[in-house]
Amino acid sequence: MKKSVIVGQSGGPTAVINASLYGVVKEALERESSFDKVYGMINGIEGFLNGRIMDMKPLEQSGELELIRTTPGSYLGSCRYKLPEDLKDPVYPKLFEKFDEYGIGFFFYIGGNDSMDTVSKLSRYAESIGSEVRFIGIPKTIDNDLVHTDHTPGYGSAAKYVASTVREIGVDASVYDNKKSVTIVEIMGRHAGWLTAAGVLARKYEGDNPVLIYLPETAFDTDRFIQDVEKALEKTPNLVVCISEGINDGKGAFICELASDVGVDTFGHKMLTGSGKYLENLVKERLGVKVRSIELNVNQRCSSSMLSAVDLTEAAESGAYGVGAALAGETGKMVSFRRRPGKEYGLDYAAEDVTLICNKEKTVPLEWITRDGADIGQEFIDYALPLIQGEVEVPSENGLPLFAYRR
Repeated sequence: MKKSVIVGQSGGPTAVINASLYGVVKEALERESSFDKVYGMINGIEGFLNGRIMDMKPLEQSGELELIRTTPGSYLGSCRYKLPEDLKDPVYPKLFEKFDEYGIGFFFYIGGNDSMDTVSKLSRYAESIGSEVRFIGIPKTIDNDLVHTDHTPGYGSAAKYVASTVREIGVDASVYDNKKSVTIVEIMGRHAGWLTAAGVLARKYEGDNPVLIYLPETAFDTDRFIQDVEKALEKTPNLVVCISEGINDGKGAFICELASDVGVDTFGHKMLTGSGKYLENLVKERLGVKVRSIELNVNQRCSSSMLSAVDLTEAAESGAYGVGAALAGETGKMVSFRRRPGKEYGLDYAAEDVTLICNKEKTVPLEWITRDGADIGQEFIDYALPLIQGEVEVPSENGLPLFAYRR
């Protein structure tokens, strides 16, 4: 008897997370001889626990599925529900009872590190009870911090947004030349500085803004920072500085903690904001120059206006590949990207053991960070440039982007 497919989304959205959803659903519907129904989880595994699912086939029939491909956010809704570490917890048999109820044989979860943790736990529980349900993770994160993959869907578009926006900020900052000024741009990145590093792509020539870039991979010293800024202002009076939200002293204390108390999310991660504002006040106090801080915030992950065509294509292809991998018998795996060797960019897909991926973080190689932690080297530029290539025409209506909305 044919089994059904269910797909969900989890964690923070990206500009292309729905392209991965599109890839899973379209591929599954095209293989209708292999599957019964194709369901979507409303608000991830948490919503599924509460019986909130939808039939995805009508979306193809109405043309909505194509619109979903370029819609930001999570079309199905997201969650930050963490499954218990103890596989003997009663939530697991409850979930598998629901799989049986809906005839689910294939489970796809689109998300980042914590989502891959969910895939790992479900696949290990399935093995322990002899269940034949197959579990596949489809990667997603603007942070680009998943291990065993060259990069992740969502990163290319976010990096393109960061580089483009920082270039715009640099042009804006340069219009006045009679007074020194500092603009600090705070960019997402708790422990991995991949997104902040993309600021280097904004430069049009050597020595252009952003002159200084700081990542969480290296220890941040506030006194050294002030010295760096003071020296840079001698050559660049309208200075732009990029910092990761997670810059820290190298001993476990985030710079933003120097300013205020920091809360935690449902996974126990510190909610980091305020590093830019803290440094803004520090520069004002120490150097007495005009200074402002800009926090890019959720714009980095919700903007469809600067989609990378490469990123969008790979996101959809990774979803489709996951369906094929599950049909081939894979389970407890995450779709990974393998960059082909050589100067010309190319990519192959593979399925990696998700248990080796979840709860680990890939950081920017230290050898790619230069000038004692204040700049980014050519190795990163060579790595990131191919990922931001190509423009995407987003459907529009009345001069505004046309998005898909779940009703």
